[in-house]
Amino acid sequence: MNLYVDEPVRDVFCMDSKSFYASVECVEHDVHPLEALLVVMSGDRENSGLVLAASPKAKELLGISNVSRGFEIPNHPDLIVVPPRMTLYIDYHMRIQEIFRHYMADEDIHTYSIDEQFGDLTHSWRLFGDSPTEVAKQIQRQIMEQLGIYTTLGIGDNPLLAKIAMDIEAKNDSTRFAEWHYQDVPKKIWPIRLGDFCGIGRRMERRYQLMGFYTMGDLAHSDPFELKNHFGIMGMQHYMHAWGVDRSVLSQKDLYPNKEKSIGNSQILPKNYARKLDIVIVIAEICEQVSQRLRKKNLLGATLHLGISYAYYGNGKREGFQHQQKISATQQSKELTAAAIGLFEKYWDHSEVRRIAITVASLSSAGSLQLNLFEEPQKTIKEDQIDEVIAQIRSRYEFASIVRAHSMIEGATAIKRAGLVGGHAGGMEGLE
Repeated sequence: MNLYVDEPVRDVFCMDSKSFYASVECVEHDVHPLEALLVVMSGDRENSGLVLAASPKAKELLGISNVSRGFEIPNHPDLIVVPPRMTLYIDYHMRIQEIFRHYMADEDIHTYSIDEQFGDLTHSWRLFGDSPTEVAKQIQRQIMEQLGIYTTLGIGDNPLLAKIAMDIEAKNDSTRFAEWHYQDVPKKIWPIRLGDFCGIGRRMERRYQLMGFYTMGDLAHSDPFELKNHFGIMGMQHYMHAWGVDRSVLSQKDLYPNKEKSIGNSQILPKNYARKLDIVIVIAEICEQVSQRLRKKNLLGATLHLGISYAYYGNGKREGFQHQQKISATQQSKELTAAAIGLFEKYWDHSEVRRIAITVASLSSAGSLQLNLFEEPQKTIKEDQIDEVIAQIRSRYEFASIVRAHSMIEGATAIKRAGLVGGHAGGMEGLE
């Protein structure tokens, strides 16, 4: 098609490990990843359990999803329930990366998440097979043979086509493989509903529907300047994606700035918290973690967002609240904690709390210390120096090497969570 004559044509694939955590556990328990009934659950089944991953068969037969709670899991004689082992999953991920490195240079590999990676075979496939398709399938087969992990893989002329091929076709095909090129765009991309296309959420879909657009084909045949007027650069990007155009190159990914819009932490509590003191302690601990991350990236935040989710009740629905407020640009844990506790005290209705999320946005570079007009300058400087010393100690040793006194009180969670990986058990806890 003449439309694509100047567009880059590469041999890029996108690979997703099927129900990764659950698949790893199936391999370790010597059961078939696609046939066994298995869930990876953090916490106990009766109270605080949260399903992190479920095998495909568990999802199909028992209706279990990756957000199911422990009490929602049906009793089944063949169901295997195991605790998470994050260190083990990271090890499997690194072994997959080693297989990738046999076929590609490091700069041609991009890790999107622990279970999803991109690879660019443009410059290397001729060393290993007769076509990029053959080599991609060879990688998929080698991962299965060496690690026992089933994968879905899409390959295309650019990262976008590879990703969409994997999401839309490969995941629904018995071969778990799909190949899309520019010439396939009218047949394969245009019929896709907007909400099913990566990067278009339900809210954006509704806004497009109000304009009369329902499929990617509708966007492809719209006026791109009208889209840009309504949605800015995002509208123009969606227009280009509707034509299958993506000019990014994996080996140049370090040249693209990755500007963070917010920094935050969230925590599902080990049990329902009813006492204000217990909740406030955890809020303070999370604010310290957020402060540490801001300081590490040399950023200040000027908007604080607090999300509180209440405990489940009989109807299976969870309520809560989310509010935010402007604050003086800061990275100090004291300032973040004061703002977060203020929001909590204002909106909490004394229901039992199960999840707390704190996010800081409106980020800017921490070029200098922002003084507070309502506080003595020396006091602000002293607080900043204390935070900096704490950050240096934790960076050199570990988070729990120095904690505030409130983290020693019953109900605090920071010390326990410091030994976790990604917020979950890293080793053999629960299996020994």
